[in-house]
Amino acid sequence: MYKIAIISGSVRTGRKSHHVAHYFNNYINGNKLGTAEILDLKEFNFPVLEERLSMTPEPDASSLLFSEKIKTADIVIVVFPEYNGGYPASVKNAIDLLYSEWYHKPVGLVSVSSGNFGGVNAMSLLQTIFLKIKAVPAASFPVPNVESSFDENGNALNKEATDKRAAAFLKELLWFAEAFNKMK
Repeated sequence: MYKIAIISGSVRTGRKSHHVAHYFNNYINGNKLGTAEILDLKEFNFPVLEERLSMTPEPDASSLLFSEKIKTADIVIVVFPEYNGGYPASVKNAIDLLYSEWYHKPVGLVSVSSGNFGGVNAMSLLQTIFLKIKAVPAASFPVPNVESSFDENGNALNKEATDKRAAAFLKELLWFAEAFNKMK
């Protein structure tokens, strides 16, 4: 069973992307595709980055825990909203906290927006960031009109169509995880 870390990237009050993180957690665990766990950046509450974790003389327990969760995950799914054409600072801060933990890590990008385009501008920007640090943005899952797509418990309002898309998204990520495990 693959270990899948799901980063819930928004720290805002009233965030809707967190509902999508719950959907993926429930879908993965419910379909026994792996062992999924949500890493909620709101709960981690990282300070604004002053230095990467590896160069911090006395790292806090929260940062060490986050590092270990990313390092030991076979796949990381980042669920994030698009704010003003970009991703939230909380996501960039969490990415930049680490470096070697991202190396050759299959990453699934789940962009969320209240509009019709599903956060594809932010997704494009994050793909570039992950490529720069040698992670592998292997699959994408844009979520347009999030308010009318998921409830607060992570239930997809059009379950059949959403589950079909999620199956294809996760199939791609699992393929990369299996391929990378063979290369170790």
